[in-house]
Amino acid sequence: MNKKAKELGLINTNFITPHGLDDPNHYTTAYELAILTNYALGNEQFAKIVNTKVKTILINGNQMQIHNTNELLGNLNGINGVKTGFTNNAGRCLVCSCTRNGQNIISVVLGADTKKYRTKDSIEIIEYTYSNYEKINLGKIIEKEFGEWEEKFKESVYIEKGVEQNLEFKINNTYNMFPVKKEDVNKVSIEIQCQNLFQAPVIQDTCVGKVSIFVGEKLLDELGIVVDKSVDKKGVWDYFAEIIELYSKLWNFR
Repeated sequence: MNKKAKELGLINTNFITPHGLDDPNHYTTAYELAILTNYALGNEQFAKIVNTKVKTILINGNQMQIHNTNELLGNLNGINGVKTGFTNNAGRCLVCSCTRNGQNIISVVLGADTKKYRTKDSIEIIEYTYSNYEKINLGKIIEKEFGEWEEKFKESVYIEKGVEQNLEFKINNTYNMFPVKKEDVNKVSIEIQCQNLFQAPVIQDTCVGKVSIFVGEKLLDELGIVVDKSVDKKGVWDYFAEIIELYSKLWNFR
């Protein structure tokens, strides 16, 4: 479990007991529980189980019904999981997955004093999110802005002693759809900074600048700009070829 937590980048999560009972070194956070839940829901069998309200099973040949303890499942629009929890130290906990109009969110409530409070808090988080946020295709916005910038910027690039002056750039754009507050949908902006003077050789994948993404005045993220192909340094024969070409032009000019 701890190995998988590290793979998922959960730096504030540590498992001691498989049953989840209290232990000073058994801990996590609401945010990292959401990451873990998002990963788990990628497993179809897990997603099916946590979305099942009632299941009839056989115990020693006798039928018995077991009920999902998630009080929102079947009672709130779009709920499709996930898990309740309780220990004396953790209090009443509830992780919910909800999908409406193709938009999925995960809510996490920890440390509630009663089941009633965890239910109320979960509903408020879910309804607030759907009422105040919408998704934008941030990846396309970044791609468009970067493409327009690159076309103009390449004209100012100079590579001292480079065998060519044509330099290509790329960014590690990992964004697709991204949630922002409805009031901030038109406040997304991109700022690009990059060096334009280089000393050959220029090595592929060298970081030479950054793309800053803002929502209003708040910095959302920064993406590195890297060189997309190497440019070699001129050698003796390159200079010799240039001299020959220069003399040829002068001769034709005469």
